[in-house]
Amino acid sequence: MQSPVITLSDVDWQAAAASLSGSATTSPAEGFAHLNAITELRFAGIAKSAVPVLLPFDVDTLRSDAAAGSSAAATADKYFGQFRPTKFFLAGPAGYDATFVADGFDTNFSKPIVVEITGAAFVYALDGPEHQEAFPVSHDLNALFPGIKRVLRDAHMRYAFERFGVPYVVSIQCYDRPSARRYLSCRQADPIAIAFLQRLRLAGGTPAPIQEPQLDLSRPTAKSDFTYYGPGDLIESTGWRKRPGRADYHVYARMRFPIAFAPAYVKSQSFMPWGDCYRTGIIGHLGTKDAAYRCKVNDLPLVFNEAAAVNFTYPWRDNFCEQRNFLVGQCPGGYGHQGEDIRPAQCIIANAGADRCLPYQDYLAAVANGVIRRMPGALGAYLVVNTANEHVRFRYLHLNPKFMDADGLLNGRQVSEGEIIGKVATWGDFANGTSYHLHFNIQVFTSIGWVWVNPYMTLVAAYERLIGGRGTELEPGEPAPPVPVKLPVVLQQAPQPSASTGTPASRAEVEKHAEKRHAASEHGETHRRRHAHRVRHHNRREARN
Repeated sequence: MQSPVITLSDVDWQAAAASLSGSATTSPAEGFAHLNAITELRFAGIAKSAVPVLLPFDVDTLRSDAAAGSSAAATADKYFGQFRPTKFFLAGPAGYDATFVADGFDTNFSKPIVVEITGAAFVYALDGPEHQEAFPVSHDLNALFPGIKRVLRDAHMRYAFERFGVPYVVSIQCYDRPSARRYLSCRQADPIAIAFLQRLRLAGGTPAPIQEPQLDLSRPTAKSDFTYYGPGDLIESTGWRKRPGRADYHVYARMRFPIAFAPAYVKSQSFMPWGDCYRTGIIGHLGTKDAAYRCKVNDLPLVFNEAAAVNFTYPWRDNFCEQRNFLVGQCPGGYGHQGEDIRPAQCIIANAGADRCLPYQDYLAAVANGVIRRMPGALGAYLVVNTANEHVRFRYLHLNPKFMDADGLLNGRQVSEGEIIGKVATWGDFANGTSYHLHFNIQVFTSIGWVWVNPYMTLVAAYERLIGGRGTELEPGEPAPPVPVKLPVVLQQAPQPSASTGTPASRAEVEKHAEKRHAASEHGETHRRRHAHRVRHHNRREARN
């Protein structure tokens, strides 16, 4: 296991203070203390930033309004032009992160356009590959931000620049394709990013020394039965166009494991039993329990049964660069899975003839102390960590967005490591739209912004701490141990339809807490069966194709 390579920012607080309005005769500490006192009205904790905070913020008008005793100074959005601040703002020893919603721009995109900005006290230096595209920048923008770069990477248009010795990145998620209601084109995102850049002003921060981050890579000494193949060792031929995975041994954070209780299994969802081979072709027939089939890319025998024992046993296997159509600059082919799929301890089925696992049977925990970044209705939830040792964000996918909204898993919510924040689900674009698992990602902040990195070894390290024992890495090509008999559990009562929050200390307390909060939902069960029928119909159509 390796620590990530990190480069510290050399912050020029003197230059930053000299650019503040009316602060030529004050020290940087005094000048920014005065500024923080005003901007704290809108951005709580802004003084915690170890770098100067740039935001699209008319601070002078806010200062005037506050001095005049305006009651709107703490709530009005007029200080931000066409950019409305969300409830997500996080400042700390690693710098700051903030998001805004762009209003009034001419697009046909149906969802809120989120613009994010980060200023960093340190950046992560990644090994190659670096699949990204660079584009020229206008003369006017380069004059405003000398050396600014315009980069498309991981489906985000990014403008990266340095000011006061600090790297800043403004980013918008977009796609290099024609605009549509579901997809914001990068052509449409670009003028929005430029308008955001042109409004940036100093808004706060506090001069403080930046320490070299330290990451504890200590591992349990006791042996365990946990086994895993190494990072980058994908199931044969399942990478993008059969390319290999990424052998990344870096541990990017000392985190808790995201599934609340062991055992758990990092396993492919697409190229193992009940998987759909992700657009690579199927030989055989899906739709009938235990029917035999295989993916065209290899000869691995599969069965149409999500409860197959091999899905819920060791060894683990990396799937970060597995075949997907997602842009991933850290994968050899430039495309991949973005994260790892994790299955919980077991598969609970509705009856003996069922071929798939029921959702909402296992609990998810916050992997660290941090702040949630998520808009209402969003499919994914980010947990952002900003400490002297780590500037990372973790993403949870396939939870039910309705339950996340109801449980307040939204922008600005603070969570504690180990806090129960949801349940494993099967939400794709709709209920039962995918198999029963958690898709888990890690991003770190680099000189060109937030980048997907392989979370595999970070998960290995977290899991070893969870079980209190060290795992054994299997060599490439080494056969896995025999698959033990592991029968699925047949459900004896209706499934609980919602996530559970709180901080129970044990599985028994979790279950007791859930029983008190949630009643069984007959409507939810009917909805589940309808979507199960849709999934089977889809699988049969894919098999025919």
